Amino acid sequence: METYNNIVLERLPKHLKRYVVAQRYERYTALDQALWRYVMRQNYSFLKDVAYYPYIPGLKKAGLSIATIPNLQDMNDSLKLIGWGAVTVDGFIPPAAFMEFQAHRVLVIAADIRQLEHIEYTPAPDIIHESSGHAPIIGEPDYATYLQYFGEVGTKALSSGKDFELYEAIRHLSILKEHATTTAAELAEAEKNLQIIQDNMGEPSEMALLSRLHWWTVEYGLIGDLHNPKIYGAGLLSSIGESASCMKEDVPKLAYGLNAIEYPYDITKPQPQLFVTPDFEHLKLVLDKFADTMAFRVGGKQSLDKAIDCKAVCTVEYSSGLQVSGIFKLANADKNLSYIQTQGPTALAVAGKQLEGHGIIYHSEGFGSPVGHLSGADRNLANFDEATLIQYGIVEGQQCSLNFASGIIVSGIVQKIVRQFGKIVLISFIGCEVYRSDREEVYFKPEWGIYDMAVGAEIVSVFAGAADKDAYDALEEQLDQDLSSIPTETEDVKLVNCHAAIRNLRDNGFDQKVWLEIFSQLGPENADHWLGLVELFEISQANDGAELTTQAEQRLLEFIILYPNLKKLIDDGLRVAKEEDLNNH
Repeated sequence: METYNNIVLERLPKHLKRYVVAQRYERYTALDQALWRYVMRQNYSFLKDVAYYPYIPGLKKAGLSIATIPNLQDMNDSLKLIGWGAVTVDGFIPPAAFMEFQAHRVLVIAADIRQLEHIEYTPAPDIIHESSGHAPIIGEPDYATYLQYFGEVGTKALSSGKDFELYEAIRHLSILKEHATTTAAELAEAEKNLQIIQDNMGEPSEMALLSRLHWWTVEYGLIGDLHNPKIYGAGLLSSIGESASCMKEDVPKLAYGLNAIEYPYDITKPQPQLFVTPDFEHLKLVLDKFADTMAFRVGGKQSLDKAIDCKAVCTVEYSSGLQVSGIFKLANADKNLSYIQTQGPTALAVAGKQLEGHGIIYHSEGFGSPVGHLSGADRNLANFDEATLIQYGIVEGQQCSLNFASGIIVSGIVQKIVRQFGKIVLISFIGCEVYRSDREEVYFKPEWGIYDMAVGAEIVSVFAGAADKDAYDALEEQLDQDLSSIPTETEDVKLVNCHAAIRNLRDNGFDQKVWLEIFSQLGPENADHWLGLVELFEISQANDGAELTTQAEQRLLEFIILYPNLKKLIDDGLRVAKEEDLNNH
């Protein structure tokens, strides 16, 4: 993991650190820097009037500037003062990991930057969206509290197998869109695959519904008066196209509430409607209402069924506090929750800490155990005192038979009784048989070895991932594609060199001869030359070069005729430069 001087990052758990990559700041070209500068200048010009918070102070508080792509150490130097941190990752990471970083008050920032052709918007995570969108508003305490709380709730959310397919398809398409060598055929195939998956998602999972709340608040949220709201969502704050278009009257503005989960979204298109919250505290209240419906708070059989549908590592927590982490499968056909069963590597924990000797190596082939009360018992087995244990024959080294109210019988020699925080959480047996009283189902046979029986009258919580993720080693999040960084690519080395010369001209003093040399290389034969011409226009105007300024503007007008799709970008670039010149004079 890249090392930054920030105590917040030092506290990150091991399983999250594996997603962190080095920023490699030196790989950003002068063209990348020009792209950042253009977007940020546009953002400031527009957002100073419509953003919820003071834009420039927000940038400074997060260690950002309009002029250059942020260095992650500079960001961490600033963010640590408000109890946050930032790390760079390779594009998309699994939603559960993203949420967990957020819960630890760490912003996840994609190391890559969008291509020039996607300057207005990109569906792929990039450093413009992640830093200039998310970071500046972190200084708002109520919003920062909401963001962290969302991460805590999101970390618990159960996904479905379809969610992971969708995540991989979106991730693959976004990578292709930002890769300079992608062919039209590859793009079409990826889009077709994504559409097929989107059309066959079935009932949305907890994570799918939660992601909608995240989208309509953290990414595309508005705040304040319903008829005159301000922008706070990072997706809008980092999109120079949609931040303007979204405020038009033809984009409906709806009052934000729990009904937002009924509105799916498409990351590749402008949003058909947006939601307005009166304040950040309201966001937390809505999230809390949704959390009350989630398996980690509801528990019981319906929550276990969600874990089974998930087909990934989840944790089931007994009322005793014992946590069982693994991939769950159907254990019995009755309507009541009387037995749980996992397949493959399983671990046992209490309060998020793995029990000694009960990791995935020991329970490599799965784990099964009853849930419920013993027949005739006046209290839960977890709360038995010594006298009651003896009464039921639960004595180490002695044979005993436990009859559960559900009809399950556990019969064997008690090997060990494990207590945690004053409760019995596990009883191990040798020579053990576990079966239903009608003998229609046998869950364990003596020849299979030691039987570890979880203790607990009910399942009180079910949540995604392992209870002790570091011990479990996050096996549930193996990706099917290498996460190696895809650097910014351009086939036009000459263009990159032109932008390096432009930056030198701006930083080290104006020289008319150099300006003209650069100008001569930025002809209309290449549409991508427009950004360099906008920069030359700015520089000549700032240095009272009226003749040069006119030349640059005339050539840009030629570009608009040749490339009508560039009209808004060029017009906006000229407008901001002229506004700046007006303010300076």
